Amino acid sequence: MPQVETEADTRANRIDPILREAGWGVVEGSSISREYTIAPGRILAGGERANALSADYVLTYKGRHMAVIEAKRAGLGHTAGVGQAKDYARRLETRFAYSTNGLGWYGIDMNTGKEGDHDLPFPTPDELWNRCFPHGNDWRERFGVVPFETGGGKWQPRYYQHNAITAVLEAIAKGDKRILLTLATGTGKTSIAFQIAWKLFQSSWNLSREPVRRPRILFLADRNILADQAYNAFSAFPPDALVRIDPEEVRKRGGVPTNANIFFTIFQTFMTGGKDGETEFTFEGYAPDFFDFIVIDECHRGGARDESTWRAILEYFSPAVQLGLTATPKRDTNADTYKYFGEPVYTYALKEGIGDGFLTPFKVRQMASTMDTYTFSDEDDVIAGEIDPDKEYKEADFNTKLIIDEREMSRVQEFMDQIDQRQKTLVFCATQDHAARVRNFINQIKDNPDPHYCERVTADDGKLGEQHLREFQDNEKTLPTILTTSQKLSTGVDARNVRNIVLLRPINSMIEFKQIIGRGTRTFDGKDFFTIYDFVKAYEHFNDPEWDGEPEDPADPRPPLPGPGGPDGPDDPEDPEDPKEPTEKVIVKLADGKERKIRYVGATTYMFNGRPITAQEFMDHLFGDLGTLVTSEDELREIWSDPDRRNAFLQRLTEMGYDRERLADMRRLIDAPNSDIFDVLGYIRFTLAPLARAERVETAKATGMDGYEEEMREFLDYVLGSYAKDGIRELDTQRLSHFIRSRYGSMNDAKRKLGSTGDIRSAFLDIQRHLFSDGQSAAR
Repeated sequence: MPQVETEADTRANRIDPILREAGWGVVEGSSISREYTIAPGRILAGGERANALSADYVLTYKGRHMAVIEAKRAGLGHTAGVGQAKDYARRLETRFAYSTNGLGWYGIDMNTGKEGDHDLPFPTPDELWNRCFPHGNDWRERFGVVPFETGGGKWQPRYYQHNAITAVLEAIAKGDKRILLTLATGTGKTSIAFQIAWKLFQSSWNLSREPVRRPRILFLADRNILADQAYNAFSAFPPDALVRIDPEEVRKRGGVPTNANIFFTIFQTFMTGGKDGETEFTFEGYAPDFFDFIVIDECHRGGARDESTWRAILEYFSPAVQLGLTATPKRDTNADTYKYFGEPVYTYALKEGIGDGFLTPFKVRQMASTMDTYTFSDEDDVIAGEIDPDKEYKEADFNTKLIIDEREMSRVQEFMDQIDQRQKTLVFCATQDHAARVRNFINQIKDNPDPHYCERVTADDGKLGEQHLREFQDNEKTLPTILTTSQKLSTGVDARNVRNIVLLRPINSMIEFKQIIGRGTRTFDGKDFFTIYDFVKAYEHFNDPEWDGEPEDPADPRPPLPGPGGPDGPDDPEDPEDPKEPTEKVIVKLADGKERKIRYVGATTYMFNGRPITAQEFMDHLFGDLGTLVTSEDELREIWSDPDRRNAFLQRLTEMGYDRERLADMRRLIDAPNSDIFDVLGYIRFTLAPLARAERVETAKATGMDGYEEEMREFLDYVLGSYAKDGIRELDTQRLSHFIRSRYGSMNDAKRKLGSTGDIRSAFLDIQRHLFSDGQSAAR
């Protein structure tokens, strides 16, 4: 019988020789990446991931991705991979996509839309290059010959990072002066800036556009911690090429550093207090054309705004090519950024990052209480200030105009009861004083005895606050575990293991909302998701048509009392550290026992395809989609009784947006928390009454043990006990070897007592048929 040719055979014997003959991997500057990982797949519960994406071949020349090839074995049609090839080419932004079975070739020009069968020979690297770039550009080619700085292979660009770097360098090569990148928080904007600077440095690009000297590059941030983070991230440059511009050092030395290539500082370095308190600018002796290239981090927050006092800095250095980095898509509130820089040359959104698996998904727990608003009652005491007895104080008034410590203590108690107190948590408060009080409340009720369990990090905390932040960012340290803040930590702070974000102050804009969410999206080993505890109705931003995240399982409560209106007054992006606090506040002490009557409620909603939907809507979607996958109750039982078919079915549901975690949560909604996912599906699609797993086990024991020896019955009882306790994963095929090892030590010992391997596997599968048989319902 002739051996069937596999896809690996087709690649090795048919496709690889054709590419080699065309010069790919042979011509200098060309390379072939095989099994090129595009995305690892969305992060799911239990450390699992959705399907990863990888391209069979990616062809690269002079640092640019030129083509994607999707291969199929020779026994399939040569166009079978067209859909995948187009998808991968779109993501990688390659001009050409090909599908082949090694016998026939099909090509697609992603720019013109032209496609069809492609005759050999396959295009050479220079042929594809000339099709992509018919007009020569010396700088494009100079940038291309400089490889990425990978730290000896420790770092490889993700596909969107490669796209962003390439887009910026292409804009520079063409002579653009203002360039914008829009990438979600946590996607590595600093790494992208580093690689761009590395290629400019190594190729000796400068404003003269002649490679006669290395460039002078300025990295400009609005906070010292961001400038420090960038300085540390650029450590691959020679030490004498880097300098941190410190105003105090400048004053001591009587001059600014000029003998370097990469400069790091903050906007405030160029600002001094002038007459009558007005801001004046001192550019410390730097000529307007001193810098060739300027990177403006978080550019939406200051320098690019028309009314910004920092705008003059960018205008003074106008000869430089200026690159703005932002995480915020274009909106009314940051339109000036886009007016100044133009449309972004590349965009990578939060929703894409979560879907690809480069960012961590999140859940939202929306907390509403019986004291979301407050009207004065005679039984309460006014400790300070003058209260308006007729006013209904709303969320924006609490802790800025009105202080009720019992209310805040109640909120702290509520979220501390819900979180795992060992997990790193950020708490956003209304003011610096509020952050101090919340810190104290947390430390008063914490389980951990260490006095540094919770610390405050605000503008007033200065260097001590910066030290607390550095220790919090250190993933090897467990203390401090919780930080309270007001504005200071809302952007740009790289803390990868944040598991909880607590919102105790109004979030006034979509931009700020996304930035705060970005504090938790960075990935970390064992981090399947993070949770936002929302006490201030920030979840309403999910209803914005421009929201593009994808939170999981948010809880959208309907408070028992009429909810407050929206917060008034926008944040001042010009003063990101902390807002000015009102000089006088009203302080109220609640009547004895009143704080114990504060109650919190929640009602579950879900995010589905990027928009919030109710639980009923979620089930309606699932009902419709199940109809395309299974036609009858009997078919569902057959699928669920076979571990391999069951896992394939669950995988298909995951691809459609119904992962195991969400389906497991649905058990609470059908009032069957200890049931199987089978019961969720059966209830929604066929209105089957759900059964607890323990009930299924008892019925299976009664109907499925006949004919087995005592030892086998005990083994199956052991398996069923694990299923009743931990759920359907215990019945996966790979768990069988675990049960054998844990009970018998080795397969040989198990076979002596239970019979052959086939007998053991047969019994393992047969008992599952009894678990999900139609007789289960009758037995009830």
